[in-house]
Amino acid sequence: MADEPVPATAAKVVSPYNPANVLTVLRIVLVPVFVVIVIASGLAGRGAQIAACLVFCLASATDFVDGWIARKWSLVTSFGKVADPIADKALTGTALILLSAYDQLPWWVTIVILAREWGVTALRFWVIRYGIIPASRGGKLKTVLQIAAIAWYLWPVPEPFDAIGPWLMGAALVATVVTGGDYVVQALRLRRSH
Repeated sequence: MADEPVPATAAKVVSPYNPANVLTVLRIVLVPVFVVIVIASGLAGRGAQIAACLVFCLASATDFVDGWIARKWSLVTSFGKVADPIADKALTGTALILLSAYDQLPWWVTIVILAREWGVTALRFWVIRYGIIPASRGGKLKTVLQIAAIAWYLWPVPEPFDAIGPWLMGAALVATVVTGGDYVVQALRLRRSH
């Protein structure tokens, strides 16, 4: 009897129960913890501000670590592809809304950033059957600037250093709008090429 042909290397099946996805879920779980700290304290008091900032920074750190783990050990899953950006938007969006609600940040800044973030997410779903729009370097810079600016607003930064916050947020806002435009161009090119 002839030997059966050896099948081509099968695609690796990745369990959704992996460290990268656990970190993504942790980020989602930390969002209500962050909300409770902010609402319970009204961002009044140094201790509450520090606690809110530390929870926000811990949750933000999981965003960088889970992506690195997923790529390094080939643990990319469909769940991660969907849950990771949702967790990111939930965390930064919640922080921006709360900062505006407590008069720390103008509402128009929050609205512009959220419109861009959810608009890009909608664009990605609009073109998902044609391909994936990868995160650009500008998008990563935008994320870092947003996290830094939000953390600066949350932490009880003494005068005159508190004046750096609006400049950081301004840089984050510019990066957010510019990279949003870049995503629109990429999405339109992707649609036209199919």
